[in-house]
Amino acid sequence: MSEEYSGKDIIILSGPQGVRKRPAMYIGSTGIAGFTHLLYEVVDNAIDEAIAGYCKNIVITLSSEDGVDVAEVSDDGRGIPVDIIPKVNKPALEVIMTSLHSGAKFDNKVYKVSGGLHGVGMTVVNSLSEYTIVTVKRGGKVYREGFSRGSPTTQLEVIGETNENDTGTTVRFKPDTTIFSVNKFDTTELTERLRDVSYLSPGLSITLIDKRQDPESTTRFFSERGIADFINYLTKGKEPVAKPVQIEKEVDGTKISVIFQYVSDYSEELISFVNRIKTNEGGTHVTGFRSALTRAISSYMGKNAKKGKQTEIQGDDTREGLVCVISILMQNPEFEGQTKEKLGNTIIKSIVDSAVYSGFSTYLEENPAEAAKIMAKIQNAAEARESAKRARELVRKKSIFDGPILSGKLADCTENDPDKSEIFIVEGDSAAGSSKQGRDRFFQAILPLRGKVLNVEKATDEKIFNNKELHTMVTAFGTGIKESFDVSKIRYKKIILLTDADVDGSHIRTLLLTFFYRYMKPVIEHGYVYIAQPPLYKISKGRETEYLYNDAALEKAMEKYGSNASLQRYKGLGEMNPEQLWSTTMDPKSRVMRRITIKDAELADSMFSILMGIDVEERRKFLEEHSKEVKFLDV
Repeated sequence: MSEEYSGKDIIILSGPQGVRKRPAMYIGSTGIAGFTHLLYEVVDNAIDEAIAGYCKNIVITLSSEDGVDVAEVSDDGRGIPVDIIPKVNKPALEVIMTSLHSGAKFDNKVYKVSGGLHGVGMTVVNSLSEYTIVTVKRGGKVYREGFSRGSPTTQLEVIGETNENDTGTTVRFKPDTTIFSVNKFDTTELTERLRDVSYLSPGLSITLIDKRQDPESTTRFFSERGIADFINYLTKGKEPVAKPVQIEKEVDGTKISVIFQYVSDYSEELISFVNRIKTNEGGTHVTGFRSALTRAISSYMGKNAKKGKQTEIQGDDTREGLVCVISILMQNPEFEGQTKEKLGNTIIKSIVDSAVYSGFSTYLEENPAEAAKIMAKIQNAAEARESAKRARELVRKKSIFDGPILSGKLADCTENDPDKSEIFIVEGDSAAGSSKQGRDRFFQAILPLRGKVLNVEKATDEKIFNNKELHTMVTAFGTGIKESFDVSKIRYKKIILLTDADVDGSHIRTLLLTFFYRYMKPVIEHGYVYIAQPPLYKISKGRETEYLYNDAALEKAMEKYGSNASLQRYKGLGEMNPEQLWSTTMDPKSRVMRRITIKDAELADSMFSILMGIDVEERRKFLEEHSKEVKFLDV
């Protein structure tokens, strides 16, 4: 017999209680992403004031209380209203902070466009914070009200007077660590977001003050030319094919800002925004742009076709080497979820398609020299695609990707569970021999490399598909590559780069990471790539022996053992016998490894282009500017 189920079993939660009960529904997670999302909700409100034309300065201050990050966001906008709402007999500020689906962003009167749409942002921040203090300057007075976990702790009060023209809002909050599993904001992602917003809001000054550091740091974000500055930032270190294409148009209240430029790279970098909010998963505005791009290029090529057979253009060809920023300001955007990752408004596709097709077609007609360079780039991409297709077909026939690995290359492990398996990518025959003998054959595989792998930053797909070292790696991993890539098929969830602790070893690691970043980025995003940290020194005295991994450890060891100690500096992995390599570098109980992550994809992309690209002058300039920052060249 089923358990009794009646009205008494129904639980009714008020707004803040519901948020605290199911926080991930509103902020995505209770990890660092959700913790930082609270800050974005407050910052987005200030940005909405800037979009509306009332805010010129935003200051974000980060500090720490009892080991927990605290944020304060101050703007010089109009200030949150404080007058009484008759229907509920409460100040507007209190209603906004404690009631879901309340605000001034529903009817497009106060805010023509905004990032906050659902009227839940500030209530969510308040509900998930140990405390929130809101200070408002408005109408010549300074108001303040305090909250905790969604409820008021003080009444709205006047705490001072100010100039009639001095307006704005300051929100200070401390996230509730009973909700979150972390206590720190993701400063790297925050910095990226503030930088992006400054490029999208020319004339807006955003200042980030970090008091958690000693000494405290201050970073100001400001752009005069907007997305024109943005494209310059994104293409730094890359060789341009043609000058940028910028399209600005307003249609039925929707403002479209697009800028893109072709560079000599082989990958696409497209960043999209709606009402200054980054849409990481794209949406209808991105679909409309890509459709227009392909149509405009196909149309131009059709009108200006050269004699002779040409390879048919596909959509992917038109986006090879494309760097693009799409920014839309619109009313009533329909995002997928509160975290606003993807735009869903269907009408936006046709609006963007029409605007971009018209603008880009005009650019091509008015700039024939630039158009010729772009068409040549795209035609080369199409030919390379066909060539790569033939190479892949050849590869499949030879079973290099799908069949057995080249003889003598991989020393595999017996474990079949990817969660328990790891593979060492080892530099040189000598080190490969020691690692094969020293490993645990049950869960550790060894794949030796001979010499430096191909620099994929300068190579076409055809060269990559025909490179034996890269073939062997891809086959060993089991993921496939390009169109056939599937990270779920990976055979090892620890890919460990084991190279010498010298300049050549660093170069090989960089080449491998470039390949992973360009062609197998999900393996980095999933946290599967590691760098082994072999010791630099071995110090012995009597029966005591220590392995040291940096110069600081060496200095302490010399103080401990004295100058009579025996010291060995390892120039390469081949100098270690199997037992030493196991105990220092391969044994999970004692080894030191560094997991590779992508915290700032745009910055990482820029660094790969500068350090591994074809612009020698830009690379020389970077090395000169940053050479003094190097502490341990061999680590």
